[in-house]
Amino acid sequence: MATLQLNSGYKMPLLGLGTWLSNPGEVEIAVAAAIDCGYRLIDCAYGYGNEKEVGKGIHQALSSGKVKREELFVVSKLWNSKHSPSDVVPSLKESLADLGLDYLDLFLIHWPISFKSGNDMFPRDDKGNLIYGNTHYLDTWKAMEEATKLGLVRSIGISNFNHKQIQDLIDNSSIKPAVLQIEASPYFQQEKLINFCHERGLAVMAFSSFGSPGRPWVDNTEAPLLEDPVLVSIAKKHEKSTAQVVLRWLFQRNVISIPKSVTPSRIQDNCKIFDFSLTDDEMKAIKSLDKNYRVLIPLVERNGVMEVRDIDAPFWPWLDPEVF
Repeated sequence: MATLQLNSGYKMPLLGLGTWLSNPGEVEIAVAAAIDCGYRLIDCAYGYGNEKEVGKGIHQALSSGKVKREELFVVSKLWNSKHSPSDVVPSLKESLADLGLDYLDLFLIHWPISFKSGNDMFPRDDKGNLIYGNTHYLDTWKAMEEATKLGLVRSIGISNFNHKQIQDLIDNSSIKPAVLQIEASPYFQQEKLINFCHERGLAVMAFSSFGSPGRPWVDNTEAPLLEDPVLVSIAKKHEKSTAQVVLRWLFQRNVISIPKSVTPSRIQDNCKIFDFSLTDDEMKAIKSLDKNYRVLIPLVERNGVMEVRDIDAPFWPWLDPEVF
């Protein structure tokens, strides 16, 4: 499996398995199957609610003797209700216990926004509104740095931060973020943000690269990304699937991909992207598909209208139209 060197000194695979929206009972089998066919990167999160099952899949693979712990790269994320500096290490330890591991390879702040501190993942007031916290991500980051010093995690990073927040962290940290995880797909290419990170030594990890058709707030009128005629034409030429074309496109941009699947045959197919290359013209054709269309923004219905759920939260990353 191809890897890249992080600014922390560790190597990270360029292709892994995503586990968001993977149900308990399915994700354990998916993780074991992925490792068995060559995946070494497993992306998970406290907020996904399935880390115990992910851990069972990891240990199924480890107990088979086909892979050693040090050959795996396991990622988890700090949830929004655990941003208080005193909550960071305990939350990390909880994820480690659920996964059955002694350390993580990468620990990310899932969002720059925080919720009210506590064990309720989505704390609400008596009117049903989410209760946000005021913890600054710089304070949370200091506790993330402490976790590395304790040997609980090898590399630390962020997810869903904008470029100004990233620069703020770089300028005010003793340990620089190693990875930014963001949404990136042919319809939402994030070229400016990816270049910004690469220029500053951050690796970029992409989620929802197939357009996230299974997201809870999906717009059923959307044309499926994987049925785009440009992608279909390129896939036909290479005798590949459109999913494989998208993953290869990310690979050639030096972006880490984590396609989610619980189907063993699709997991295997997603791994078969290293036996072909996209031409410059094909890369340009895919570049022309960019719609700057973000799909992974949590939405809620208010007065019959779908609205951005967290737009009023302190440190919401996409309030300023000038950020990217």
